[in-house]
Amino acid sequence: MNQKTNEVDGITVSSAVLQSILGLTDRRVRQLAQEGTIVRVSRGKYSLVSSVQNYVTYIKTTKETAETPKKLDYEDERALHERIKREKSELTLKLMKGELHKTEDVERVMNDMLTNFRSKVLSIPSKVAPRLIYKDDVNNIQDTIEIEVVEALQELSEYDPSLFYSDEYVDVEDGEKIEETNSTKEDS
Repeated sequence: MNQKTNEVDGITVSSAVLQSILGLTDRRVRQLAQEGTIVRVSRGKYSLVSSVQNYVTYIKTTKETAETPKKLDYEDERALHERIKREKSELTLKLMKGELHKTEDVERVMNDMLTNFRSKVLSIPSKVAPRLIYKDDVNNIQDTIEIEVVEALQELSEYDPSLFYSDEYVDVEDGEKIEETNSTKEDS
């Protein structure tokens, strides 16, 4: 059964043998065959030498392509750096004008607002109960409760944009130019 041969060019192997030699799955062998890396001779039969040689070349070129760092282009990097600086300046300007808010400022204001609202809502029963104890008119009771609820809701409607401004906020009139600060000039 075992045959020895000096000619390896004509040897064909099954998919299972090729999988074992290359350490691949059946599906990967079929993919590489479709791509032309592995040489299929007939259904389920592959040329051993050509397939192994092509696979080794494929692995080498794939590894070299992955390891070759992209050559840095000074002009591209400088343009990218300038674009980032411009975006940073635009965001800083929006922050200064109050058109953009920092997360921590929004969180602080909203926490304060909701805490006050919660307190007002939770105080409604204790504020209203003594006034309602001797009332027996449903409409009168409903009106009293509604007044307190509306007062609590008033807390949420009192939006003041200046509460969201950061320490860097600057009030700029329309048409007014903002002078560059030293820190902005030093960044350039």
